[in-house]
Amino acid sequence: MKNIAALALISSIALVSCKKETATITKVDPKTGKTVTVEVPADSVAKVEENPAIKDSAGIIKHTFKLEKGKTYPLTTYQRDTKTMTDPQGKTLNGTSESTDEMSFTVNDIKGNIYDMTLNLIGKRNSQTSQGKTIIVDTKQPIPKEEDLKMIWNINRALTGNKLNMKMDTEGNVISITGFDAVYTKVSNAVGTLVKDANQKASVVASLKESFNEKVLKDQFNKNLTIIPKKGVKIGEKWTSSENADPSGSVKVTSNYVLKSLGNNIAEISVTGGIPKKTEKKAQGPITHSLSSELVQNGTIKFDQSTGWITNQNISVKTTQIETISDGKQSQSMKSVSNSSVMVNPSAK
Repeated sequence: MKNIAALALISSIALVSCKKETATITKVDPKTGKTVTVEVPADSVAKVEENPAIKDSAGIIKHTFKLEKGKTYPLTTYQRDTKTMTDPQGKTLNGTSESTDEMSFTVNDIKGNIYDMTLNLIGKRNSQTSQGKTIIVDTKQPIPKEEDLKMIWNINRALTGNKLNMKMDTEGNVISITGFDAVYTKVSNAVGTLVKDANQKASVVASLKESFNEKVLKDQFNKNLTIIPKKGVKIGEKWTSSENADPSGSVKVTSNYVLKSLGNNIAEISVTGGIPKKTEKKAQGPITHSLSSELVQNGTIKFDQSTGWITNQNISVKTTQIETISDGKQSQSMKSVSNSSVMVNPSAK
């Protein structure tokens, strides 16, 4: 009997040890749109800290940051645009452009809830392809031979290899970015090797200051680094933001966000929206000129749940514009369609 009891005990231990551990994750059921909790194999779920940066508190998900001193976090932005233009005779012209801005953030110190960071400007690459010809301006490659590209390369090369100081709190609010004057001086010196006219050189630097300054970068990082509203959202909840698509503010791009899931150490957000189709008409005598435009976007943004840092963004944007001139008897149209991919940290899927 003892042997039988021992054998039974060994069997029960074996059964327990063979039972696969499971974990529960929360996600949105695509069929019903409702939030459900499902069990998955524990080894398929990445380990998340007990107190992660993006966490669930009584069903409300909030986004904070838990970055480590001495660590570097990437933020590479990439955009690819493919444009097709069709003339009134049906002839098409295609062109493709790509741009990459590579940067990273190193955490130097943490004081209270403030991160002292170095913003590393690593590299810039631009390319354009049209009618079978491609031109590339890449700061990691030698200066182009084409005269009209040398200025762009010099400015981009002077911009990269620099470091700015940034302070950001654990809520993702960028407090300050400093160190621009040294960059402006470097760009001015680089331009001076190609442009001797003082006014022209000053004009180039002034133009740079308009597009590369503390306000512009703060707006960019506040928009890229945090998406979830400060009040927090529930899994499956939708929220909306809009920004001006033209200087007058009369046209706005709307972005609709939904927190799709929180699990496997990833917070995933879906993005839809754009600019609804709009047609403007102007008449001058018998001639009517109309312009219709529409923008549609969709994609996903992923954040590391433990740190709060953005791991990947992949958004597709399609813009369609049709320009028509009519005299009431006949009309001619010019159509332009642009398909864009807007990515952040594209190598991290």
